[in-house]
Amino acid sequence: MNFNSNCKNQYQLQFKMQIHTNFTLKKYNTFGIEAKAKQFVAVHNLAELKSVLEKHKEDKKFILGGGSNMLLTQDIDALVIHIDLKEKKIIKEDDDFVWVESQAGENWHEFVLWTIDQNFGGLENMSLIPGNVGTTPVQNIGAYGTEIKDTFVSCEAMNLLTQEMKTFTKEECNFGYRESIFKHEAKDKFVITSVIFKLTKRNHKINTSYGDITKELEKQNVTTPTLKDVSNAVIAIRKSKLPDPKELGNSGSFFKNPIISKESFEKVQQKFPEVKFFEVSSTEVKVPAGWLIEHSGLKGYRKDDAGVHKNQALVLVNYGNATGQDILNLSKYVQKTVFDKYGIAIEAEVNVI
Repeated sequence: MNFNSNCKNQYQLQFKMQIHTNFTLKKYNTFGIEAKAKQFVAVHNLAELKSVLEKHKEDKKFILGGGSNMLLTQDIDALVIHIDLKEKKIIKEDDDFVWVESQAGENWHEFVLWTIDQNFGGLENMSLIPGNVGTTPVQNIGAYGTEIKDTFVSCEAMNLLTQEMKTFTKEECNFGYRESIFKHEAKDKFVITSVIFKLTKRNHKINTSYGDITKELEKQNVTTPTLKDVSNAVIAIRKSKLPDPKELGNSGSFFKNPIISKESFEKVQQKFPEVKFFEVSSTEVKVPAGWLIEHSGLKGYRKDDAGVHKNQALVLVNYGNATGQDILNLSKYVQKTVFDKYGIAIEAEVNVI
């Protein structure tokens, strides 16, 4: 009985973990770029992930999540491992807070909506951000005044060499603006398999002060907003500005908002008094990259099938047949144009591969 059961489990593991060769990644990146993987496999649990890593110790590996924060400029000469681990659950709670764990392969927006349906607060301002849960700590994603680090407790990650599991606490993740340890010391060494968030059950901290949320709520005649109201407002704003990757290839915000010294900013402001900014600290300000790009005359700019989106200059788009190199060339043109006019360097938020 046990022997048959083991055979069946091994067969299911092998069947599920079929390795494909010369595999197209067009449906696995939100830019819709045509690029091939030398080999490709999807893993659905820790046992499968461990098995693949053990069997392919000597092979080059490329970890793929939701494909939302990358630009493929070439074929991937490696084994692409698609992290498709699914499950979300409550692991602990008290009267005020709940600790929720999500596996890395869960779609981020669907996970956010699930927390709101449970009346758990903390993630509502990050509704409709593309991608999967497992990659959110890497970028310390954020929107409308909130970031992952605000609710993040810890994440589990597997060591790519030893297959040992490690827990990264919030402190160990070294979160910064679109930064974490996973972009530096831990890069290419670990794959995040699950994330734990601490969310509110009552006395929610409703944050409507950033961007156009208040304006959108007024438009919807909402005076005492709930978590759902805030989420709906964010969704409406994002839909009005950002293209759906299923309809027009993109990765959301392509560039980071530059943070510069107040001294440098004052020189820019003398020449361009209308320039927008947000104070970050007593010595630094953040300048909206979208504003800089738009006022450099590039909003709606298009070269062949690569373009700057007509409604949101922070977003670069693939109109159908752009290559990754086309998008990359466009991004460099945008950076140069902004720097030539304002003397401010804008960095890509997207990982260029």
